[in-house]
Amino acid sequence: MGRAHILIVEDDQVLNDQLADLLRSKGFLINQCHDGQQGLLSAVKHKFDLILLDVLLPSLNGFSVLNTLRKTNQTPVMMLTACGAEQERIEGYSKGADDYLPKPFNLMELMLRIDVLLRRTGISTALPFTKNTLSANGLILDKITQQISYHEQSITLTPIQFRLLFTLVENQAEVLSKAYLYQTVLERSFSRYDRTLDMHLSRVRKKLIQAGMSAECLATVHGKGYVFK
Repeated sequence: MGRAHILIVEDDQVLNDQLADLLRSKGFLINQCHDGQQGLLSAVKHKFDLILLDVLLPSLNGFSVLNTLRKTNQTPVMMLTACGAEQERIEGYSKGADDYLPKPFNLMELMLRIDVLLRRTGISTALPFTKNTLSANGLILDKITQQISYHEQSITLTPIQFRLLFTLVENQAEVLSKAYLYQTVLERSFSRYDRTLDMHLSRVRKKLIQAGMSAECLATVHGKGYVFK
């Protein structure tokens, strides 16, 4: 069976890209739209397995998009909104929403809800198995014990630093955006004025160099993010 195809309709560019990066890293095919009219046209024109639909959208709000879409299309829809009012949840469900997730949401909860919706329609998410031990270029990371070694030399990192390095090594040679790393490692939304991630990466790089690794093992790709080579 092919990979599940998901449409993201979200006007917040940063959040839209965060979700797209996350879902692509899990093996999904992704289309992105940033306003209601564009999202509706894309949903009608293409066949998707799931639609993530924001409520507050330019041109057409999410409820209008859903109401129109349901006249001809039964693709599962998960509503995303900053508004957690019960009345809005009722309106979303009454117009045919399959699920409703208020912002800010936990990414693990989002992934579990996506899995449930896709399995209801008989689609396997086929998410890749997460390894507990990674090995690359003489570097060994154990997710259970959070121990790290490089050619048998122990390296000590904080839990956040370990999570950052593990994520980068797990996706070796793939550039991971700052927005994605903020969500998966720091578990908060990305802010261009926040240097927390840069600080953690700098400290991880320094400790790897002290252990004998090349300074280029953790590279900054300007304007894009970070990559473990």
